[in-house]
Amino acid sequence: MSHLFYTINIHDALDKNNCVYMGEDALSILLDGFSCSKNLEVEHFLKHNAIEFTKKNQSVTHMVLRRSNSGDCLAGYFTLAVKPVSVRASAISKTIGKKLSRISVLNKETDTYTASAYLIAQLGKNFALPREEQIQGTDLLNLADITVKMAQNMVGGVVEFLECEDNSFLLDFYATNGFKAFDRRITEEREELIQLLRFI
Repeated sequence: MSHLFYTINIHDALDKNNCVYMGEDALSILLDGFSCSKNLEVEHFLKHNAIEFTKKNQSVTHMVLRRSNSGDCLAGYFTLAVKPVSVRASAISKTIGKKLSRISVLNKETDTYTASAYLIAQLGKNFALPREEQIQGTDLLNLADITVKMAQNMVGGVVEFLECEDNSFLLDFYATNGFKAFDRRITEEREELIQLLRFI
């Protein structure tokens, strides 16, 4: 997997002094070739928000490219941010509670632990590529995890989390990769999302 795919931080793609610089116009064209009919929100974010959010440091998007003799192509992307996460003590095991207590304090009034964590805000693969060239979900998640661990090595932190639809395929996928559900969140659009965390 490692020799086929590599990542480019959008910050670097916009930095004229960086060897992977491509400029905003070329970057937008590259992102426009991304398609994810299974989750239009993932596609919309990359095409309409990823560049601006990265420029403002609200979150940082990393493109995943596939090496090819005919020219490297966009295989997927992931977006990372640092956010506080609140976890109800009653919703987790004592083992997880003990681990959380090392980096946060239990608020007895609200019965919650609140800690800074790495958020995998977006994760999507490009279905516009031929099936045999598409990246596997596990490989995409592993690339995100490698980037999180690089940040961890520089600034610390022990928890990463994400949110996904209440979908058995997605929940099984994340559970297989070490994430544990700890709560649900209702969005402004009244969509229910499952929140999952993993210690790194």
